[in-house]
Amino acid sequence: MRIGVLGGTFDPPHLGHLALARAALAALELDEVLFVPTSRNPMKLGVKASSGRHRLAMVQAMIAGEPKMAACDVEVVRGGLSYAVETMTELSVAQPGEYWFLVGADAGTHIAEWKQPQRLLRLCRLGVAVRPPVDEATLLRRVPVEFHDRIDIIPMTPVEVSSTEVRDRLQAGRPVNRIVTEPVYAYIQQHHLYSA
Repeated sequence: MRIGVLGGTFDPPHLGHLALARAALAALELDEVLFVPTSRNPMKLGVKASSGRHRLAMVQAMIAGEPKMAACDVEVVRGGLSYAVETMTELSVAQPGEYWFLVGADAGTHIAEWKQPQRLLRLCRLGVAVRPPVDEATLLRRVPVEFHDRIDIIPMTPVEVSSTEVRDRLQAGRPVNRIVTEPVYAYIQQHHLYSA
C-alpha cells in the first residue's frame, strides 16, 4: 500500500486540504490519503482550537464521498502535542506500507525544525505540494541537502483559502460555500462552531 498522511489542525477542513489530498493521490500514485487531525499542534501553541472530536468529525464529513481518503484519530486519541515522527512510527507499525507525509511548501521549508526529522524521513518520504510563493528551487534551497532525496514534489494549482479565513468569514456572517464542502458547513452550523 502507498499511503499519504495529511496532518493538520483542520479547524475547519477546507477545499485547499481536499485539493492537496487529490493532487497527492495523482502525483504520487497513492492508494489512500489518511487525514490525521492533531491533538495539539506544536507550531500553533498559542492558538485555541476546536475540540479534536469536532475537527475529526468535520474531516469525516468532508471526505465521505472520497473512496481513497480516510480519517485517522491516532493523534486525537493519543492527546498532548502531536509530532509527525510519533504518528508515523505508530502508523507504520499498525499498517506497514510505503508512506508519504504530505505538507504544503511553506511547512516543507521548516522540516529541519521538526522533532527528529532524520528519523521521520527514515519512516516515510515527504510529499510537498509546491505552490506560490514557494517553488521547487526555493524549497530545495531552504531544506538541508541530506533530505533532498527523500522529497517528492506534488504539483498543484493553488487554492487560496486558509482555516483562519473560513473562521473569520463565519464570524463576520459572510458566505463560505466556495471554500468548504456542504457537509462541513452543515456540521459547523449544527454545532454552532466559529460563531461570533
